[in-house]
Amino acid sequence: MSRTTADPGDRRSGPGSRAVPPAGAARTPGVRRGGRPIGTVTRGTTGHNRLRRSDRWIAAVYGPLLRSAAPPVAHAARAGGHVDVPLVADLGYGASHITTYELFGRLRRVSPAVEVVGVEIDPARVAAARPYEREGLSFVLGGFELPVPRPPLIVRAFNVLRQYGEDEAWGHWETLRSSLAPRGVVVEGTCSEIGHRAVWAALGREGPRTLTFAARFTGIERPSDLAERLPKTLIHRNVPGRAVHAFLSDWDRAWAVCAPFGAYGTRQRWIRTAELLARDWPVTTAPPTGGPSRWRLGELTLPWDAVAP
Repeated sequence: MSRTTADPGDRRSGPGSRAVPPAGAARTPGVRRGGRPIGTVTRGTTGHNRLRRSDRWIAAVYGPLLRSAAPPVAHAARAGGHVDVPLVADLGYGASHITTYELFGRLRRVSPAVEVVGVEIDPARVAAARPYEREGLSFVLGGFELPVPRPPLIVRAFNVLRQYGEDEAWGHWETLRSSLAPRGVVVEGTCSEIGHRAVWAALGREGPRTLTFAARFTGIERPSDLAERLPKTLIHRNVPGRAVHAFLSDWDRAWAVCAPFGAYGTRQRWIRTAELLARDWPVTTAPPTGGPSRWRLGELTLPWDAVAP
C-alpha cells in the first residue's frame, strides 16, 4: 500500500497553518480576569464510563510517570505526611462528578498516592460534586487557569474545546501546557456521547506529542468515521491535500485490504490494518502507546507531527 501524497506545505506553513511555539518560547499563563475563571460553561453532557478509553490509555502510558513522582513511604513518614504527591487535574468534568470519580479510581490502581482534582466552571456543578469528595479526590471552581495547589503532572480535558474557535482552542492549549509540572502532559480530546468513538492529543510543555484514535470495534464502519472527533486544529483540515486527510484515506484503504481478517473477528482486522498502515505511516508499534497490546483494545497512536497542520 502506497502512502497518499499530502501537500508538504501543510505541516508548518501556508495559509491557515498554525505553528507550535518552540520549547522555551514565551507563553501567556492562565490568569483570572476580574476574579472569574477562564472559559465558558459547556453543555455538561457526561455519563458512566464515557471516558473509559482515555482513562485506560492514561493509566497504561503515564502510570509510570505518576509512580515515579510519588514520594517513598519512608520519606512521607519522616515528613509527617506533608509531601507533594502526584497531582492530576480533570478539567470540565460536566454536570456529574462521575467521570472524575472513575478517573480517580483507575489512577489509584496504578499509583496509590495520586491526587485528582476536578475543575469545573459552573458553581452549581462544583457544589453537586463536593459531597463525593474523599481523601485524594476534590472538586474546585475554575477554568483553563487551573486553580490547583501545584502544577499538575497530568491534565485531562475532554469535550471542552469543541465550542471554541481554532485560535481560542490553540490559546487554551498554550495555557494548559504552561501550567504543567516538568515532564507533565495534557490529554485533550473529544468522544461520542457513549464513548465508543474518541480521539485525543497528548501535549507536553514543549508542544503536541501524539495523536490517538480509539473505538469500540462495533462502533465504526471504517476508521475515518473517527474524523468527527478530531481535535479542533485538525477537524477543519480533513480535506484533500492535508496530511490528516491523507492519513485517514490510507487507513481506510488498509482497512479494506484487511477485510478478509474480519473472518477472525473485528479485533484481528484492526490489528492487521495497523500493521499494514505502519509500513507507510509512523504508527507507534511498541509499548506503551502501540503494538498489538494497544491495537487489540481498538487504539492507534502516531506522532503529532505526522498529521500536524
